[in-house]
Amino acid sequence: MPQILVDHSAGVDLDRAAFVVGVHQVITDVIDTTVGDCKTVFRPAGHCTVGDGTTGQAVVLVEIKILAGRSVEQRAELSGRVLTLLESLLTVPTAIGVEITELERATYRFVHHPGS
Repeated sequence: MPQILVDHSAGVDLDRAAFVVGVHQVITDVIDTTVGDCKTVFRPAGHCTVGDGTTGQAVVLVEIKILAGRSVEQRAELSGRVLTLLESLLTVPTAIGVEITELERATYRFVHHPGS
């Protein structure tokens, strides 16, 4: 179920494959899910600015959507571990944000569409 959305500066130096392996493992270590249920999307942004734009920092913003019902402590541990993972993989000055978003179990729907 977890959906991992990674918005980032277009030229950021991030090993995507290593991030996917790491973030999927972190998620399964912290909440009750499987690696096979994790889905990650990278969305490079054409333009990113930190502050007044003079720092030259890259930007990486990660949102992890999970089903509601996990404790604040679990969500905090997850965001902290993802932040640590990102810090270990990034090689340039980067503004990093990690957010855990809960999806309502009663209204969330997901399917694996087989295609036409």
